Amino acid sequence: MNNVLFRLTSLVCGLLFGLGMVISGMADPAKVIGFLNVAALFDAQTSWDPSLLFVMGGALLVFMPAYFLVIRPRRRPVNAQQFSLASSLQIDGRLIGGAALFGLGWGLAGVCPGPALASLALGNADVWGFFIAMLAGLGAGNVFIWAKNAR
Repeated sequence: MNNVLFRLTSLVCGLLFGLGMVISGMADPAKVIGFLNVAALFDAQTSWDPSLLFVMGGALLVFMPAYFLVIRPRRRPVNAQQFSLASSLQIDGRLIGGAALFGLGWGLAGVCPGPALASLALGNADVWGFFIAMLAGLGAGNVFIWAKNAR
């Protein structure tokens, strides 16, 4: 594996991702909450912001052809020894609980990890609290998993 090519590809992909987050408005918590607030569909005093659907749809329009034409036919990735796929397809309590906690945090704060990093890069100091809490949650989750596996 070419380590320089791997790191360069990661850098370019990360920059594209961050740029897309900022341009699309996904780094703005108010815009994300406006999208997640589907209850506004039934409230005449507020309005639902469907614009992030176009962001997701645009991402799928780019990804789907690339996946079927470039990624899927390959036996191994260009910059790695093997594809990094989930080792388990089991839907268990840990997966459901983690997804619920992630969704709850995203819905309450209007920020998830990718947009949080993009906001920090833009100098948005309001996101620091979320970012520190996210790191604490990641640490607590790792301690929980370590303690469970140690039994």
